[in-house]
Amino acid sequence: MAFLNINGRSVAYRLLGAEANPLVVLAHPLGMSQAVWDDVLPALLPRYRVLTWDLPGHGASQAWGEGAITPADLASEALALADHAGAGRFHFAGTSIGGVVGQQLVSEHGERLLSATLTNTGAVIGNAELWNTRAGRVRQEGLVAMSEEIVPRWFAPACFEAEPALKAGWCTQMGRGDDDAYALLCEMLGRDTFTGKLSGKGVKVQLFGGSEDLATPPATLEALAAELDGAPLEILEGVGHVPSMEVPGLFAEKLLAVMAVDLGDVANQGVAYATGLETRQQVLGEEHVARSTAKATRLDAPFQQMITRLAWGELWSNDDLTRRERSMITTGILAALGREELTLHLKTARRIGLSEAELRQVLMHVAIYGGVPAANHAFSLAKELGWGSGEA
Repeated sequence: MAFLNINGRSVAYRLLGAEANPLVVLAHPLGMSQAVWDDVLPALLPRYRVLTWDLPGHGASQAWGEGAITPADLASEALALADHAGAGRFHFAGTSIGGVVGQQLVSEHGERLLSATLTNTGAVIGNAELWNTRAGRVRQEGLVAMSEEIVPRWFAPACFEAEPALKAGWCTQMGRGDDDAYALLCEMLGRDTFTGKLSGKGVKVQLFGGSEDLATPPATLEALAAELDGAPLEILEGVGHVPSMEVPGLFAEKLLAVMAVDLGDVANQGVAYATGLETRQQVLGEEHVARSTAKATRLDAPFQQMITRLAWGELWSNDDLTRRERSMITTGILAALGREELTLHLKTARRIGLSEAELRQVLMHVAIYGGVPAANHAFSLAKELGWGSGEA
């Protein structure tokens, strides 16, 4: 876990995975913490860089301080963290109040989003009276006392039956939160809604709900889908309020499907230049791509466009292989052929997160199947670039 100072507050976050992978930002429900994503991380990390964080007064993040909290405040935290990770655009997934953060991003910052997956949330959640009453009780009674009443609403009954210790564990976690920060977030949910604010935003949105969710029942998700111009909605049978914990494998599978690049009708129409450019910037870095583009003349500009569409659009944007796997294949081929692009892809291998052992094995294969001189040259070049010195 790491910490970032945002507007004078210490915010706890995790940034995991290779720099060259697309970023997905995950926002947790009210009263919980970024730990709700732990069981989906193994499925996401081979293909995505993952950023999670704790909301104000939750987990290890500092409490809020003076004044009300707004959805814009929480979205600003998400954007500050994405900027810190160096991501111009990113995927977003949020549950409950995390989905409210997502709605704010869709409404006001859609240009930053590659996709938005909103689960167990709504344009309107409950009503002002309900939330203001809960805020008052939390300030008076405290989260430790209230947790016994609130936590059971998060999970389907079958989930508690399968994991008897789940309730006690999350009651303990919730009780460690800051009472006032929780109350301020309750008041935000009662005050700030997204009715009439989500139409025509042009963002790819997928909604998920749970058939057993008491806090945001399917009807709440259906109303949100209507606000989002009929965004696709799937209700997960037998699931309560937190699918990332109740059915992590299923939820990860569905999230990966949402975030996968839609290459369209490749055979008849090819892949859009913009798709290839996005991937090229993620893998090689925006500065490198900007330099290559700036150097292009009338002579080679069509060539640059072609490799962006074909190499980076049709190949590197395809999800059948991870970028780590593609890096090893590409590095091995370039090393065997002795191509000058090997230098670039040895640097790229570092961004993608190849280990020294993995690179060594790639070049050992080159030695056996492509020739010792080619591998010797590749090893020499890799050492010039810092591999093997403790810097790679």
